[in-house]
Amino acid sequence: MPLLTFVIPCLNESATISAVIEGCYKGGEQCRCSFEVLVSDNGSCDGSQAIAEKAGACVINVPVRGYGAALLAGFKAARGKYIIMGDADSTYEFHRAPEFLRELKKGYQLVMGNRFKGGISQGGMPFLHRYLGNPVLSGLGRLFFGISTGDFHCGLRAFDRDSILLLNLNSKGMEFASEMVIKASLAEFKTSEIAVMLLPNPPNRVPHLKTWPDGWRHLKYMLSFSPKYSFLPLSIFFFTVAFVLIIAYATQSFIFTGPNTLVFAMTFLVAGLGMVADYLLAREMLYSQYVTRRSHLSQQTDRFLGLQHGTDRLFKISALSFLGSLLSFLILSFLTYFGFGSMPAAGILGIFSCSLVLLSALVYLTAAKISSYRSIHNTAFKS
Repeated sequence: MPLLTFVIPCLNESATISAVIEGCYKGGEQCRCSFEVLVSDNGSCDGSQAIAEKAGACVINVPVRGYGAALLAGFKAARGKYIIMGDADSTYEFHRAPEFLRELKKGYQLVMGNRFKGGISQGGMPFLHRYLGNPVLSGLGRLFFGISTGDFHCGLRAFDRDSILLLNLNSKGMEFASEMVIKASLAEFKTSEIAVMLLPNPPNRVPHLKTWPDGWRHLKYMLSFSPKYSFLPLSIFFFTVAFVLIIAYATQSFIFTGPNTLVFAMTFLVAGLGMVADYLLAREMLYSQYVTRRSHLSQQTDRFLGLQHGTDRLFKISALSFLGSLLSFLILSFLTYFGFGSMPAAGILGIFSCSLVLLSALVYLTAAKISSYRSIHNTAFKS
């Protein structure tokens, strides 16, 4: 059984696949260990498979299209304890394999290449990818997940095969590159980074990466694993707008004197409360699957809501909110009966009463959803 497997995803790379395999052999021989080269072909129609086999690679055919689908099939078919993956377009230096292998033998489970530290050759990366897409997405990844990876999307990386398969990777497209880094971070893998050079793209080659669609898929995937940043900023914005509108109505500021002001305030308030409710459910699903480092504020939120001991406190908050809304409506009815219903204070009390009803309903639904999720998955919130 080989110690190391090179996994190369391939789609119509007849012009470069032979040179890439040659580079893998060079790197494998320098590692002075048993190795294999595995090409995971994703439906090439230019003869790439035959060229790869002639160059000495084992070729598997992957009918499911997509960068991630090809790689995942390659990982499962690999026989080596360690895997080095890289693109088939000859832009990566596979002879650097010994450096990656050394890091893996030190106990690191994921070793990432960093093209920004190692250098990007002229023509190696489009302008938008180099100065906007990759730096922004990598920066957001570091912010969202608190990790130090400098190049989220480098295609040259190495890892322990069994550890990576435990992550249950399942993305089919280009976002697979982000999924691996994100889930490795959530699972608290030991990671390392090596500066690598990105070589120029071969002449006349059409890149498989689509700038805007694939960029959006990466961003969407990162947000799906970071409810704090996908829900809370928007909810804070909605609450702020609602608060400003209510204050403007209370002070009868210019153009904010009519009932439409309260209608808009209530709309933003509903949106904000809905976002918070969905945030609580999303974090429950995430943290029940991964033991991750959480901030002091996050832990205090758990204690306040009682999520460490079940959802009873949420149900109590729902009941108290409903009783508060009944009391507010009773007061509002008296104000209206005695002729004070048209005062700004009465309008604000009405908003407050409706907000309590909404809060009661949303908290109840959130508690019920979390309880159902825990019962179905037989799990509890991990602190």
